Amino acid sequence: MSDPTQTARRKVLVIGAATLAGGALTACGSGGDGGNAASGEPNGAASPPPGDAPANPSAGGAPAGKAIAKAADVPVGGGKVLKEQKVVVTQPTAGSFRCFTAVCPHQGCLVTKVENNAINCACHNSEFKATDGAVVKGPATKGLAEKKITVAADGNITLA
Repeated sequence: MSDPTQTARRKVLVIGAATLAGGALTACGSGGDGGNAASGEPNGAASPPPGDAPANPSAGGAPAGKAIAKAADVPVGGGKVLKEQKVVVTQPTAGSFRCFTAVCPHQGCLVTKVENNAINCACHNSEFKATDGAVVKGPATKGLAEKKITVAADGNITLA
């Protein structure tokens, strides 16, 4: 017959191990890119739900037709992160503009800068191509979702 103290100890150990394993899996697989003031992430914002776009479109993003940037403000080989709209506009080559979600698919941080035709997320150092949003360097495993834009003759860039 088994000792009741041993059985109770095993139950505590099994429950504790299961709790720790569940917490570790949740932390590793949440799908957002950090951004939490409590965790000390660089952007200090609360993490959005997993995915490429904000859960509430009115909370971020500009209405279609409203200028979000000027073409002159987007350097060739670089780009401009528009935090309020949660998008990043790039100009990989002169006169060629692209737009992507600025929300990193790894853990939801906003990307921080664009240089040398690379979009960078400072939270965990993911890097994406400025030409198509594809992952260059992880931990992100999927690229940035593209957003449709229009560049008007006056240089205004609007979400389509």
